[in-house]
Amino acid sequence: MKQSCSMRDQRFPPELKTWLYAQGSLTQQLTDVAGGVFKVQPLQEHYQRMTLIDSQWMKMPYQHTSWVRESYLYGCDAQPWVKAKSIFPILSIHRKARLFKHIRNQPIGKFLFQRTTPLCERRVLKLADGWTRQSCYTWHGCKFIVQETFLPAFEQFLQQQMNSK
Repeated sequence: MKQSCSMRDQRFPPELKTWLYAQGSLTQQLTDVAGGVFKVQPLQEHYQRMTLIDSQWMKMPYQHTSWVRESYLYGCDAQPWVKAKSIFPILSIHRKARLFKHIRNQPIGKFLFQRTTPLCERRVLKLADGWTRQSCYTWHGCKFIVQETFLPAFEQFLQQQMNSK
């Protein structure tokens, strides 16, 4: 997995660093830390033009449309832990990745990591909502981006866990 970072590591909240760079299924990792509790709340699904930055990262034509899924991911708290945004270029959604259009409130990770380890390039940045990891996956020949922003409720949960040890 290739990784890059737009900010220096020392600026990360220490409890988030492991999560920002973790490999594998975030779905499984959140489920594990929450004692088996996990829920996806879809917010919206829509078509939009790809941004120049995203299209360049995926090496896709800028003028292409993408299908976007936005959702909240919950652990064992009432507040969402992660704001997720997945960007599927139309070229990928017409191939094997089309199954992601029909998963409703199921996590993408359930399918993405099932019997496979997709190629992944990662970048970490600070967005308005919080520290974010963006992963560009290549899965069965399809490229797409999964963006996961760790929200304040998750940081608080991690801090409480660290303080209780």
